[in-house]
Amino acid sequence: MALGTVQDSWHLRAACRGPMAELFFPPSAPERREQRAEREARAKVICSGCPVRNDCRDLALRMREPHGIWGGLTEAERRQILGN
Repeated sequence: MALGTVQDSWHLRAACRGPMAELFFPPSAPERREQRAEREARAKVICSGCPVRNDCRDLALRMREPHGIWGGLTEAERRQILGN
């Protein structure tokens, strides 16, 4: 299924939109394990209240998204679900 236009896309209702979006992807500079765990935990808190969390997670799994937090799942968690 292709994504719709921007006007009717679930992306517009995502809780991760805006200044906190950087939490959902690793920084360009290396981060320590503790920093990554904290960043991911903060992103997951945002995901937990997101009205489109399931759509986001399903897209990431379907597209096999290799980076970031999507639908409350990390890269490793998505790989585990997919059996990779």
